[in-house]
Amino acid sequence: MLPRALLALAAVVPFAVAADPPVRPAAAPVKVTRAVTYVVAGGETLRMDIAAPAAGGPYPAVVLFHGGAWRLGTRAQLGWVIEALAAKGYVVASASYRLAPKHQFPAPLDDVRSAVKFVRANAKTYNADPDKVAVGGFSAGAHLAMLAAFDPAAPPAGEQPLGAKCVIDFFGPTDLSLFAASPELEDTFLVPFLGKACKTDPDVYKRASPISLAGKGVPPLLIVHGTTDIVVPIIHSERLHEKLLAAGAEAELVRVPATGHGPWGPGQAATGMAATVRFLDRHLKGAR
Repeated sequence: MLPRALLALAAVVPFAVAADPPVRPAAAPVKVTRAVTYVVAGGETLRMDIAAPAAGGPYPAVVLFHGGAWRLGTRAQLGWVIEALAAKGYVVASASYRLAPKHQFPAPLDDVRSAVKFVRANAKTYNADPDKVAVGGFSAGAHLAMLAAFDPAAPPAGEQPLGAKCVIDFFGPTDLSLFAASPELEDTFLVPFLGKACKTDPDVYKRASPISLAGKGVPPLLIVHGTTDIVVPIIHSERLHEKLLAAGAEAELVRVPATGHGPWGPGQAATGMAATVRFLDRHLKGAR
């Protein structure tokens, strides 16, 4: 068993610095537009980088969110990812969101919804199809993407729901109450994000957990998770996958053997990217 302090450190280190891309984009021409402002919220200007095929369209869109334990990380971490997917015929955004402890839940979740809304509203500008949009992310970003996509009642009155056709989850936490088993981890990351400990307010942990919203009506979900992840153990993904299948929802779990919690090694990148492209092609392009 790893010491608690080391476990807490492991939650931050993988996303503190962007790693070199283990998978290079294909040769198809790609245009990248950086630092596009999509909303001003809580006194912060939030931006996204958008990669798209250099010509043609409209293309399906994918909006992605970085990891970093809800308190670290930048959209630049996913630069190689958005370029690689754009080369496969997608308009792909990597969006920033407000970070804890300055901004607590549900502020970053509101930002996720705003980012998707922006991409749909400005689809013509980036040669995107507003009716074919996927959301996804890595670790904390995957957690936020799932929450936004799974909750159809979230938009304010008069606004359309998120409208995600499918969701991509790379090793995202799905049941935040599981972290309460490690008080040091909970105090370091969950309390700054949620504002309270689980024993004090278990309801907020439930409301902030994607597994609580999992049911038949959620969009199709792809999960990619390393089997030796000690930061977000694969039980998060396994339990969510089982619950969705039992409810009759469409969910796919890709287990990557002997792989931990980001950044990707060559094996996880190759497996994850191949599964992602197949999944997106099926649900956004109608491929079989």
